[in-house]
Amino acid sequence: MSMQHSLEKLITLISSGCMKLEDISRIASEAEQAYAAPEAFLASNPDINYDESFPIPLGEWVVVGSLPDTVLFQGDSYAELFQSIRESFGPDVSFVLQSKQLQKVEPLKALNRIQVQLSALYPEKQGYVLVDFSEPLDDEYQAVLVYTCDLARVLELAVEVGIYAAPAYESLRGAIEAAG
Repeated sequence: MSMQHSLEKLITLISSGCMKLEDISRIASEAEQAYAAPEAFLASNPDINYDESFPIPLGEWVVVGSLPDTVLFQGDSYAELFQSIRESFGPDVSFVLQSKQLQKVEPLKALNRIQVQLSALYPEKQGYVLVDFSEPLDDEYQAVLVYTCDLARVLELAVEVGIYAAPAYESLRGAIEAAG
């Protein structure tokens, strides 16, 4: 499978129907060019604000930077992250969990509450899983939502294209257990 095809599949799955096919194809094509020939890509796109100090390859940066805020969620706290998730669903989707309920809660409990709420949405797809995605550049947390039924495929594709992706709750729980 080509890099572009893998990127298209990955972006399609993490966007859960929020992006047009032509946008997904364009992002995948640009990212593939950026992975294959970073210098040439930067030379032909002088408006791109990327330099070697970034902790991720240019191709990955193109993918992450091109995702709309209805797909890539960012925040400096779990309350902020969850608020941006809530806003992406619009007023028609009712959430039991409120962002302010996460403000004074330890990270693992906050993530568990978010994950329980997301699991209850869209039961036809077994709910959503909050997945840490790539390296956050400007925010503490950066994640995407993935249908539970698509999680294994998303993680496979992420490995294939070299973009870090892991279920947020399990990752944090594993890190705490390893440190403890």
